[in-house]
Amino acid sequence: MNIVITGASRGLGKSIAEIFASEGHSLFLSSLREKTLAQTAKEISTKYPSAKIFFKPTDFSKKEQIKMFADWCLTQGTPDIIVNNVGSFEPGSVHAEAEGVLENMLTVNLMSAYHLTRALLPSMMKRKSGHIFNMCSISSLKAYHNGGAYSISKFALYGLSKNLREEMKPFNIKVTSVLPGAALTDSWIESGVAPDRIMEADDISKMVFAASKLSPQACVEEIIMRPQLGDL
Repeated sequence: MNIVITGASRGLGKSIAEIFASEGHSLFLSSLREKTLAQTAKEISTKYPSAKIFFKPTDFSKKEQIKMFADWCLTQGTPDIIVNNVGSFEPGSVHAEAEGVLENMLTVNLMSAYHLTRALLPSMMKRKSGHIFNMCSISSLKAYHNGGAYSISKFALYGLSKNLREEMKPFNIKVTSVLPGAALTDSWIESGVAPDRIMEADDISKMVFAASKLSPQACVEEIIMRPQLGDL
């Protein structure tokens, strides 16, 4: 299968890439930083030599670069799975955050998925198969302190997923919203929170992988995951 994963150089994206690579699939990986992305691609290729790893650095805040990435993916065939994982977090409150934060969060956390999906969908719709995973957040369901524009953008991404789910039913394309709480990725390493208080990145990737393995007539619409003791 051809699997497209954005924000793949570290964290949840890297974990998802590894679990699909373990089955020898063709992966098309992207993130902003070329050096980190190349290192990740090398690590996965070494660990899973049966997988084919392709990578292309992309700034997902720029529509023209997203289109170039999509065209590059399509040269290798129609995607079977898209994982819209790229995202950014800026803490703040609606009434106090800096001017432009909402625009930044919407551009990276919402519009990146919107533009990439729109570019790749025609080929999938023609074939009438595929699976789209949108990496939302537990903050897509419930606002929290200092969430501000980030939470707004994740609510919006969740809305995109819901719309796509309805639109893609006639084309046999599945759409899954992934809504994880705190997981041990780079954004939490410096937080001071004990590692055993939050989830592991692999917890989320295992659920994404499991949802991708169901029969064609079954679709996991939402994956909601929280640390065992609840949100922080």
